[in-house]
Amino acid sequence: MKVPLMWLREYCSPDLDTDAIEERLTMTGTKVETIVRHGAPSTESFVVGRVLSVEPHPNADRLSVCSVDLGTGEPAGIVCGAPNVAAGQTVAVALPGAVMPGGVEINDAKLRGVASSGMILAADELQIDSDHSGIMVLDELILDAELAAGTPLADVLSVGTDVLELEITPNRPDCLGVYGVARELHAATGAPLAPEPWCGDLDSHPAVAGELTAGGWGSIAVECPDLCPRFTARAFENVTIGPSPLWLKARLSAAGQRPINNVVDITNYVMLLTGQPLHAFDLDRVAGAQLTVRRAREGERVATLDGQVRTLDSEMVVIEDADGPTSIAGIMGGERSEVQADTKRVLMEVANWSGPNIHRTSWVLGLRSEASGRFEKGLAPEQCMHAQVVATRLMVELCGATPLPGTIDVRAEPAPGGWEPKSPILLRERRVASILGMPVARARQAEILQALDFGVSEADAAGEPALEVTVPPVRREDVTREADLIEEVARINGLGELPPTLPARRGAYGALSPVQRLRRRAVDALVGRGLYEAVGWTFTAPGLLDRLRLHPDDPRRRAPVLENPLSEDQSLLRTTLLGSLLDVARHNAARGMADLRLFEVGRIFVRADGETGVDEHGALAVLLAGRLAPPTWGAVEPGHADFFAAKGLLEALGQALRVELECRSTDRRSKGSSPIGDRRDLQSASQQPFLHPGRAAAVFCDGQELGWIGELHPLVAREWDLEGAAVMELDFDRLLALSAAREHGYRDVISYPSVRQDLAVVLADEIPAARAIELVRAAGGDLLDSVEVFDVYSGEQVGEGRRSLALSLDFRAPDRTLTDADVVPLRERIVQALEELGGELRV
Repeated sequence: MKVPLMWLREYCSPDLDTDAIEERLTMTGTKVETIVRHGAPSTESFVVGRVLSVEPHPNADRLSVCSVDLGTGEPAGIVCGAPNVAAGQTVAVALPGAVMPGGVEINDAKLRGVASSGMILAADELQIDSDHSGIMVLDELILDAELAAGTPLADVLSVGTDVLELEITPNRPDCLGVYGVARELHAATGAPLAPEPWCGDLDSHPAVAGELTAGGWGSIAVECPDLCPRFTARAFENVTIGPSPLWLKARLSAAGQRPINNVVDITNYVMLLTGQPLHAFDLDRVAGAQLTVRRAREGERVATLDGQVRTLDSEMVVIEDADGPTSIAGIMGGERSEVQADTKRVLMEVANWSGPNIHRTSWVLGLRSEASGRFEKGLAPEQCMHAQVVATRLMVELCGATPLPGTIDVRAEPAPGGWEPKSPILLRERRVASILGMPVARARQAEILQALDFGVSEADAAGEPALEVTVPPVRREDVTREADLIEEVARINGLGELPPTLPARRGAYGALSPVQRLRRRAVDALVGRGLYEAVGWTFTAPGLLDRLRLHPDDPRRRAPVLENPLSEDQSLLRTTLLGSLLDVARHNAARGMADLRLFEVGRIFVRADGETGVDEHGALAVLLAGRLAPPTWGAVEPGHADFFAAKGLLEALGQALRVELECRSTDRRSKGSSPIGDRRDLQSASQQPFLHPGRAAAVFCDGQELGWIGELHPLVAREWDLEGAAVMELDFDRLLALSAAREHGYRDVISYPSVRQDLAVVLADEIPAARAIELVRAAGGDLLDSVEVFDVYSGEQVGEGRRSLALSLDFRAPDRTLTDADVVPLRERIVQALEELGGELRV
C-alpha cells in the first residue's frame, strides 16, 4: 500500500523526518518496504506566477512568448507551447535551477532564438495528472488559497512528496487506509492525531433499516446475507461530472491511482483514506431503480469496467438490477451502470463482503483490484458508514450534488462473522510482566491501547489490578484474547526494550527419538564421505515423468495433483526425489561445477491406485557426478562416479545404521534374484527405465526391497545436460524402521592378533561373488572374523566363462592367539564348501 507522506501528515505529523518515521512504523510492526519520491525531488524553485502578456513567437507558430510576474519586481520572459496560455492567468512556474520529476534540471535557455527563464507547468509535469493538453491555470483550479505572484508553489499545491510503500499483513485491515496508518504513527510517536474524518452525523436524515428508502428513489434486496453482512446506499441528484481539484488529483497520483473524474476520484480517495472500498452507479442507468445482491448463476456472464466479459459460477456474488447483473460484488463494477460524462444522478454503494468468498472469486477469475485486496482481508461492517460520511461530504463539495433523503442500510440478522460486539478482555498487569519478561506500568498499557482506539477502563481480576479492554470493530478479528493485547503493548512500547531472557523450563527437557538419532547417523555418514545435502521443491512439473521415461503403468505416474498450484511447473506432488536432484545437478553443471556429490532427504507422494488417498513417506536419494576427488600430482585423472562408487556409499550407510543392504539383480525373464558381486554381475541387473541397462540393481534389506541404485541412462542424462551420473533412492522410513527394530549387542574389543590366510578360487562367471562370500562365512564359523575379495582375474589361465576370485580370510579368537592347528580345519571346510559350489582352488 502506498501512503503519501504529505497526506499522512494531515492526520498525524510528528516532528520527525521521513527516515525516522519509517523506522518507528517498521519497529512497531507496520513494515515500510521502501520509500519513493513522487513528483519533484525538491520543492525549491517552484513558485506561483501571473501571466502579464502573451505574444506570438517570431520563429515558431506553436510557441508563445510570455511575460510572467514572479514576485521579484522584474517580469521574466518564458517561452510556452501550451495552447491555453493567456494573459491574466495564475500559473505554476519552475524557475531556473528547479529539478523536475525524472531528474531534468530547468536552466536558462534560448528556444528558437528567444530567451526563456523558466517553464510554465502542466499537471503531468509534476505527476499530478496525465493531462498534457495545456498548462495548469491555478486561479481556476484552486479557489481557497493565496495565489500572489512569487508564493512558493508548495504552499498551495503538492509539488512532490515522499511515499511510504507499506507491507500490510492480512491481520491488519485497519492499516489499509491512510487514517489507520496515521493512528499507528500516533501510537508509535505520541504525536497528536486529528479527529476521524467521518466523525459527526451523516446528515439530518436517519438511515432506513430496510429495503425501501424514505425518499422512494429505489430499493435494495440482499438474498445472501452470509456473503454480504451489510449493504448501504445513498442517492445524489444534480451531480456535475468534471475534473477533480488539483489537491485531490495530487493525492491520488501519489498513492498510485489515476485521476478520472470527480465522482470516480471520490470513490478512490475515500477508499484510500478509510480503507473501505465503495462504488458509484449512474442511478438513471440502474434498471427499475432497484439493486439485488445474490449468488451468481452457473455460467452467468458480466461485462466489467475493464472491457472484459467474465463467466461466473454459483459461488460468486453479483449485484443486479431489473435487467441483470451490473457488477461483480466486491471486485469490479460493470460497464452498463458506470458513471459517465452525462450522469446527473449517482447511487453511492458501500457494502461489506465475505473475505474468503472475495478471495476465491478473485483467484478463479484471475481478477484482482484495490477493492478485492481489501475485502479479502476482512473489513468490519461498521466501516461502511465511515465511507458513506466522507463520500457524502465530498459529493456535495466537489460535484455540487444534492443528497436525497434517507440512507439504505441492510444488515444481516443475525450478523455473521462476529459483527456483534464481543465481551471486554481483561488485561492483568502481572500477566503482562510474565509474558514480556519486564513490567509495563498499567498507566502505560492504557495509554498505548487508547492510542490504538481500544476502549480501556480500570478493573479487578480476582483481587489483581487489571484493565478491562474493549476491542474496536476494525481489530475484532485480530485481537481476541489477553495475549493479543500484550502483543499490542509490547510492539508499541518497543520490542527493543524487552530484556533477553530464557523461558522457564519447569523440568522440561528435549531429546531425539530413536528414529531421529538413526536419521542423523545416516546423514552424518553421507556428509562424512563428502556429500552435500540438497533441499528441493516438494512440487514438480508434469513433464518430469516423461523425461524420466516412466512407463504409463508405473505407480509413480499417479502423482497427486494440486488444486491451487503456484504454476504449471509446480502442479504435482513429487513421486521421486530424483527430479529435484537432477535439477540441482544441472544448475551447478551449467555454472562450471560438474563434480557433484549430493543427497536429499524428503517426502514423496503417490496416489493410491483406485483411491483418493495419498501414500506419503520419507525417501533418501543420492547423486554422484563427475570426478570423485579433485586431481592431484599423484592422481591426475581420479576416478569418476559410477555404480560402484554409489554402492560404496550404500555400504557405508548400512554400516552406520547397522543393517545389511544388498544389491540384487533381477532377471525379468525369471522369478529369481541374485546378489550383485562385481561389475560382471551387473549385466543381468534389472533397472528403472531411467537407469543404464546392465548398470543398475534393486536394494534389499532383510528380504524387503527398499529402492534402487545404478547409473543414469544416457538419454535421461542428456535431458538434464549431464554427461552421466550414479544415483540411488531408498525408502528411508522403512530403512530406519528396520534399523530401529534390530537389537544391537555389544562386541568386546579383541586384543589377540588375527591369522590371515589368502586363497584364490576359480568359479563360473554366473556365480556371484556375494554367493561365494556367503558360503565362506558359513563354513568359517565364529572364528572367521572377516572375508573380503581383493582381486578378480579373468583370462586364458582360468578358461573361458570362468574367473578367479582372490579372498582374504581373517581368523581371530576372543580368548587366545590362534595357531595353525586351529585354522587349518576351518580352511579345509571353506575349500570344501567352494568346491561344492563348483569352484576350483588355484595354487
